[in-house]
Amino acid sequence: MARLVNWGLGLLLPAALIVLWQYEGWRNALPRYLPMPSVIADQWLEMLYSGELFVHAGRSLFRALTGFVIGSMFGLALGLAAAALRPIEDFCEPLISLTYPIPKIAALPIIFAWFGLGDESKVIIIAVSVFYPLYVATFAGAKVTTREHIWAARNMGAGRWRIVMHVLLPSALPQIFNGLRVGLALSFVVMFVAELVSSSQGLGYLITFAQDNERFDLMFVAIVTIGIFGFIADRLLLVVRRSFLAGYLPAAERQ
Repeated sequence: MARLVNWGLGLLLPAALIVLWQYEGWRNALPRYLPMPSVIADQWLEMLYSGELFVHAGRSLFRALTGFVIGSMFGLALGLAAAALRPIEDFCEPLISLTYPIPKIAALPIIFAWFGLGDESKVIIIAVSVFYPLYVATFAGAKVTTREHIWAARNMGAGRWRIVMHVLLPSALPQIFNGLRVGLALSFVVMFVAELVSSSQGLGYLITFAQDNERFDLMFVAIVTIGIFGFIADRLLLVVRRSFLAGYLPAAERQ
């Protein structure tokens, strides 16, 4: 019950802003580039019923989630390897420190030149962007594993692989899920920017098309849809997190 109350309080301010926004629209006090919420909702439902929204949203989701999965897998694997093996750590850490601050979107022209303007280049730039937070979170989480746990596993006859999978990985899980949340948000942000630059389908393309044709209602439809998908994906990830980290989380978070 308390969580429902907190949810209600959290939604109170956005709801009040939407009501005020709609009221100002009825008074014809809104600028041309800010259509009323009712107009945006009508356009959203129209595109939903026609199936056009599914085409653009499906293409964007495919790019974002494919890049997210690939980037997460590589970041997780390399982060664990660097935490377990000093030579890999010594090789990777300077490279990560050097390249992490560089905006990955800046590499888009190079990626497009190498891989073309199709889905492959967009998935690659998303995967690269997701890789970094997953690597950093996994490496940091695995590095805080206590020596006592590692020594205990060795004394029980565990080899390096078993120590990585049954000691380092469980120890790093809380940090890994933090990295996954950051990476998931990044996958949608980078997907949106990549589609703005070059695409013939997708929610980013829809915003470019709307801007070129001064269809501001269409622009808000794409923005709202990205927000909805991002919210649903984040909530699903939190459900998985609660399942995996049942023994780590406070009782309030496990409910």
